[in-house]
This record gives sequence, C-alpha cells and structure tokens, in this order.
Amino acid sequence: MRFVLPQAFVCLGVASLLLLGCGGGSSATATVISASTVAAFPLVDTGQTKCFDATAVIAAPSAGAAFYGQDAQFSGTQSSYTKSSDGLTVKDNVTGLTWQKSPDTNGDGVIDSLDKMTLAQAQTHITALNAASYGGYSDWRLPSIKELYSLMTFAGIDPSGYTGTDTTLLTPFINRTFFDFAYGSTANGGRIIDMNYASSTSYVYHTMASSPAQFGVNLADGRIKGYSLDMSWSGPGVSVFPIQLVRGAAYGANDFVDNGDSTITDRATKLMWSKGDSAKGLNWPEALAWVQTKNAANHLGHSDWRLPNAKELQSIVDYTRAPDTTASAAIDPLFTCTGITNEAGKADFPCYWTGTTHMSVGGADASAFGGGYAVYIAFGRAMGFMTGGDPRVAGWLDVHGAGAQRSDPKVGNPADYPQGHGPQGDAIRIYNYVRLVRDAK
Repeated sequence: MRFVLPQAFVCLGVASLLLLGCGGGSSATATVISASTVAAFPLVDTGQTKCFDATAVIAAPSAGAAFYGQDAQFSGTQSSYTKSSDGLTVKDNVTGLTWQKSPDTNGDGVIDSLDKMTLAQAQTHITALNAASYGGYSDWRLPSIKELYSLMTFAGIDPSGYTGTDTTLLTPFINRTFFDFAYGSTANGGRIIDMNYASSTSYVYHTMASSPAQFGVNLADGRIKGYSLDMSWSGPGVSVFPIQLVRGAAYGANDFVDNGDSTITDRATKLMWSKGDSAKGLNWPEALAWVQTKNAANHLGHSDWRLPNAKELQSIVDYTRAPDTTASAAIDPLFTCTGITNEAGKADFPCYWTGTTHMSVGGADASAFGGGYAVYIAFGRAMGFMTGGDPRVAGWLDVHGAGAQRSDPKVGNPADYPQGHGPQGDAIRIYNYVRLVRDAK
C-alpha cells in the first residue's frame, strides 16, 4: 500500500524541477511506502581506517576540529566472509550473498584478459555453470551494481599513478584474503587498472557516442562507471569484462519513508537522510565543517548527522533514473536535489561528497600513497571532456552515467581543469554538494 503525497508537493516538469530543486522525474506523483515490504539491505562498512586532511594521513581529529567527521571516524558493520570447503565460493555473512571466489572463468588457474567476456558470453557462461551445479548451486547470476559494490573495500589504493611493474605491491579494492584478484596486463597497450567487473545493471540512457552502457565496478582503481558496450568509436569493438557471479536473495532495494519533517528514513538500511541537500557546492573540508555546523544547530531535530561514506551514499542511488531519461536526478523523487548547469551548459544535478578518501599511489613506490582525493557519487550526468579523432565523442559528454562513483581533489580551483582529468577527461568540480545522513533510531 502506498500513500500519495498532496499535489502541492508534486513536481511540475523539467523547468519547475530545476527551479524548485526537485529530485523527481516524469512521474506526476511521489509516494511513501506505508508498510515495510522490502527485505533488509545491510551495508558492509567501507573498511577505511585512516583519517586524512586535504592531502595526507593525520591523527583522528576531535569534534569541532577541522576534518572531523570523515569515514574512518564512524564504524559500521564490518565485513565477514566464510569460504566454502571446496574453495569455489565465498559466503558474505553480512549481505547473505554467496559469490564465486575467483573470476577465472576459463578455469586455467590464471586471471587474465582471456577470462574477460562480453555480456552475451557471460550469459552463456552462467547457463553452463548452472547446468553443472557449480559449487553445488544452480542459481548463479550477474550481480546488480549494488550487490557488486558491496564487495568494495576502501582500504584499496588507486594505482592509476603507479609507474612500477610489480603489482604484488599494490592494494586492490577487494578483500584478497577471501577473493582471488589480478590486475590488468600492460601487454599490448593494456593498463593495470583494466579490471572493470560487469554488473547486471544497465545505464538507462547512454554514454559516449550514443552507446548503450553497463555499470561496472573497477576493483583495481575503486570506481563505478557506466561502460560503453559498443566501443567502435575507439577501435576495440564490443566491451569485455571480468565476471564474478553471485547467488542468493536479491540485495539492494530501498524502503523509504517520508517522515514529514524534511527527513527520510530507509527502513531497509536503517539510515535517516535529509530530504534536501546543501543547496551549494563545497570543497571537502568545507563539507565536513558544514556538517558540524548543522549538528551544532540541531538541524531537523538531530545533532548526530554525518557526511555519508561511499557505500551509504551509493545505497540511495536509483539506477532506473537519469536526467536524460526521467528528467530527474538518479534518486527517489521523495528527495530533492538542487539543480545545476553542467560543463556542457545543460540543466543537470550535482555530484555529492562522501566522507571517504580515495587513496592513490604516487610514482614507482607503491608504499607511498596520497589522500588528496575524496569519493563522490554523481546523481546527475558524470561528465567528461573527450578529445580524439572521432567527432562522435568530442567535447563534454556524459561519459560514465548518473550513478557513477568517481573522485575529486579535496581542495583547489576547478578552473585549473578546463578539459577535465584522465583518459575520459573526467569533470573536476571540487565544489560538490552534501546530503546528510545519520543512524535511524
């Protein structure tokens, strides 16, 4: 049963959506679930234990001090896994999901490019494994993006700047005690970070040159992106992915309740969210300070708000929504999102900071790492500036999709990045928005 909000609260289209800051899409109503019908959605902690200032590791700051309230200062449900006796599968004791231990799809004992598959090949592979009752089960499937992201651990360190060759020195974004993992090969022009695991979640619009896109989790560099399935614009043809299958009850559905006081509770994750956002962009230190200011003012009747960690914020992404498809942010229409104008001059929605630092390697020394970037989630288009010979992918584009998770410098001037950063020219905004979260009592 659903309760329909009064018409006065309903958004009136794209123009009103941006003017009023509404997160809703083309639907004429927003709804509240009046009885809990959705399974629990327990979040596994990010695993981040270090505190950072704008660039480096620091001692845990005290309340009221600069940089207080970041990821490592809040301990969520820690990961817990159990390997099967046959060594083929791993049970996640938090989410209840069972995973393949290894993405070695061809079974040759080595994880490499030969194990990567197109989505069509993956479906054939799944059918064969189920017919053979792999690991004693016949209900294997590709994980959804929220299921796959549950494996992410932000103890990982992004090797994008690594100039060495010994990958055993690197730290991926998955627990290697329980799961097999290998970095990408640099042979034939490949990259260490080319380990973009496929999910079953398609982007509801497209990326790059009007290409259909599939969301994936890169367990080498610690990001979610919508990956183009048709890569003809860059030469390789059809995209291939590492595959790690899952089984068990579907995981990741929200159960939102509008509390009528500008807060929204997700009964599935047991988190309470602010209905609105910061209404302005802030750099990362400012975002943490803004949360402390709100707590000092007992904002919305509570003084224990925090900047959400990466997994908490990703949990409220609605992957059925996108600006070009539903004229909305990628979030349930119960929430409001401030409208922005993006780098291409289009009406859009913000990226939102998390309290999670995105650690990265510097140079050839994998033991040295920096903390100058923090994780954000794109609730609007994940923009990038593309250059090259193909006019279909020139200029500012939605390169990774609404619902992508990337990272930004914690401080600095966005004007220093007029054409973004990295191979796809990821937009560097630095001044991202904030949505508050707290534990629901």
